[in-house]
Amino acid sequence: MSAAQPAGTTGLAPWVRELLRCPVTGATLVDGVGPGGQPELVSTDPDRPLAYPVRDGIPVLLADEARPVPQV
Repeated sequence: MSAAQPAGTTGLAPWVRELLRCPVTGATLVDGVGPGGQPELVSTDPDRPLAYPVRDGIPVLLADEARPVPQV
C-alpha cells in the first residue's frame, strides 16, 4: 500500500469502480473495510450483499473469494 492510499481504502479511481459489478448479483460495488481492516469492495445488493477483497490495489472479483456481509 502506498503512502498516498489511506489504510482501508481500495485506491481505485471512481470511474473504475463505477464500471465494476458484483459477479454474482450484478449489483454496483462500493468501498468497504473488512473485519481485519483490509480494503474490500462491497456489493449494494440488498438481498445478498457480498464483499470482495482488494489485494495490492487489485479487486479480486471471484465468487469463491466473496465473503457474505452480515445484514443489519
